[in-house]
Amino acid sequence: MSPRAPECQDDDMTSPLDTWVRPPTLETRTALGRDARRRVARTLSRLSTEGRDPMGILERQNATRLQDLLPLRVERMSASPFAFYRGTAALMAADLANDPDSGILVPSCGDAHVANFGFYASPQRTLVFDLNDFDEAAWAPWEWDVKRLVTSIVIAGQATSRDEKVVQDAALAAVRAYARAIAAAAQLSPLERYFAHFDVTRAVDGMDRESRAAMRDAIADAQKRTGARAARRLTERRADGRLQFVERPPTMTRVEPDVVEQIEGHLFDYIETAMPDIRVLMSNYVTADVALRVVGVGSVGTRCFVLAFQDGEGKALILQSKEAGRSVLVEYGGVVQPPALTSQIDAYGEGGRVVAMQRILQAFSDPFLGSLRGAEVDQYVRQFHDMKGGVDVETLEDRAFTTYGEACAVTLARAHAQSPSAPQVAGYIGNGRVVGEALLEWAHAYAELSRGDYISFTAANSAAAAPAG
Repeated sequence: MSPRAPECQDDDMTSPLDTWVRPPTLETRTALGRDARRRVARTLSRLSTEGRDPMGILERQNATRLQDLLPLRVERMSASPFAFYRGTAALMAADLANDPDSGILVPSCGDAHVANFGFYASPQRTLVFDLNDFDEAAWAPWEWDVKRLVTSIVIAGQATSRDEKVVQDAALAAVRAYARAIAAAAQLSPLERYFAHFDVTRAVDGMDRESRAAMRDAIADAQKRTGARAARRLTERRADGRLQFVERPPTMTRVEPDVVEQIEGHLFDYIETAMPDIRVLMSNYVTADVALRVVGVGSVGTRCFVLAFQDGEGKALILQSKEAGRSVLVEYGGVVQPPALTSQIDAYGEGGRVVAMQRILQAFSDPFLGSLRGAEVDQYVRQFHDMKGGVDVETLEDRAFTTYGEACAVTLARAHAQSPSAPQVAGYIGNGRVVGEALLEWAHAYAELSRGDYISFTAANSAAAAPAG
């Protein structure tokens, strides 16, 4: 018997493949970037200052924070112009919203200053270098992250009284490194871009002696900062065997029983958003303790908790649950987000946004990432101290300072290159010479503006703290 012939299909029926459209080619996307360059001046150097209300924005942020921690936030932000800059991503987003932009959106960190890059452990337990802060992450014009990075190089360089030529050369080198990296990434396939990452060992081996020494010191420090070490330093064992956090006010404090109950009540929500293997892993642990822990500079006053879990043998696992508000790129920058991210926020809250953007922007992400929606705030969850460490740029020698800025720029380009818009960015930038000079001009102007805000901030808070009479 011969095989049965396939039944004839209705001539009017069409397959989705019959309407197949080829995706735009690399040349087409690059040309779009060049066209954008012609429509919007490639200089991008204009800084608008009309109608600014920096102190009003900071007060608006303070209104939703834990009021008893605000003096600590003021103290940390008053430490230096660079510390102030680290805590004012919202101010910069509001200022960028008033400037001309390229119109080319990419997944963005939202707070890509030099102190928000660093080391951490990959799921394979190797050390990687990447962006490490995603509280403000969303989609935005590519140059917003680059402007924040370059300005941080200028401010950090000025804060350590480096020669102006050193600061200028470091800033220009960072822009050129970004331009080269985004151009190289644009030549790769989307899959190759996805798997690309910053090879720490190869990069360090290729550095000059000063840079090599600085990076190796930072790597050695990061490798010590493990979860087990954090458990030894932050917890103690009660008579009944349960681990509890050691209070160190104001940076580590106990929380009220109702807060513990609320957090425990939402842990199942977190487990549901974590990867399936993490769900199984977490079934080996029970909650031991919860504490409020103050972190960072700009985050001071937000609700950030550390959660201790332990298994049947008393071995600890420490996670961090951190408040997630609206991205400053949206709230103050006014950037309309793509439907996919909006849907993510609708389903999982702002914590879901942070998790989603972190997974997009990082080459390797924490497997414990997840989110939860509390009664008052959204939060995201991650490991605490998993070989996480950074480089103190203010202590670097001049050559290492420049090298580190370039490493941050290359890493940022890798993150931005996850977008289909990467070839457009490459087409817009070209060789980076004109854009570099424009961004340097903008960065110097913004550094001066930020320093003025810093002076106003410290003066206002000194006056508020002064005794009456």
